[in-house]
Amino acid sequence: VNAEAIGGTATLVATHAPPERFDEHAELVNAHREVAHNYEREHPHLNMWFVVSVADPTRVDEVLAEIEVETGEETYNLPKEREFRVEAKFLLDGPVPDGDLDLSHLGPDVTPSGRESLTPEERDLVLEIQGGLPITETPYADVADALGAETAWVVETIKRFEREGKVRRVGVVPNHYALGYTENGMTVWDVPADLVDAVGPEIASLDFVTHCYRRPRHEGVWPYNFFAMTHGRSEEESEARIRQVRERMAEFWDVDEAPASEADGDADWDTLFSTRILKKTGIRLDERADANTTK
Repeated sequence: VNAEAIGGTATLVATHAPPERFDEHAELVNAHREVAHNYEREHPHLNMWFVVSVADPTRVDEVLAEIEVETGEETYNLPKEREFRVEAKFLLDGPVPDGDLDLSHLGPDVTPSGRESLTPEERDLVLEIQGGLPITETPYADVADALGAETAWVVETIKRFEREGKVRRVGVVPNHYALGYTENGMTVWDVPADLVDAVGPEIASLDFVTHCYRRPRHEGVWPYNFFAMTHGRSEEESEARIRQVRERMAEFWDVDEAPASEADGDADWDTLFSTRILKKTGIRLDERADANTTK
């Protein structure tokens, strides 16, 4: 489910957690129900990264203000300014050519509704499927039974949601850690402002890049305006993929060879590897869907 299209908003936030009280800091942040994901990442200052998800966009500033008072540390809001790609595909060796099988052309013919809001019935469907379809022989019928609805309506509505962008796709969502994709690298880049829109689609076209966004800088603290998430099954594979991103970047501008973490001084890119998952509840849509429902 595309949470952004359902209603409300979510934003990425970075902060500093002093090492001597890191766990206490994490507990304070995680206690906020609006915090969906939280990771410890390798960075000399901004070592905690979390996602705030709210039904009312004005609530973001309130949550961050509360966290700053509780922790005594400043937060840096990094909302998405442009999305180039969100497609967490993890290709495996197997009989399917190119590791992909797309059946999205199947199913009923549907017409987008033109509405951004949800009906009460659509809201109930979103909440029923937000954790995934049931792993059964008849998932759509089982969802329909849970809702007291017709199976045909469930199939048609999910297909329409996919056409409207409320559902990104219907597919298998594996535990990529269990599949061996343990190296999670968030590469960040200080791309010249006039090149971001050209660079973005090129980096997004790399099949191992799962998330790709433009985000704001924070002067004096955070110089990077472009994020690209990569995953690898080993440190060597991950480093090779990051180098491929740098090489593609270098086709557009003069990119430093080494990341900031390895350079003696400033560099125009870096990689922040996650070292610990501090919270991962997923973005629950109850409040956001309710706020965007009309009769």
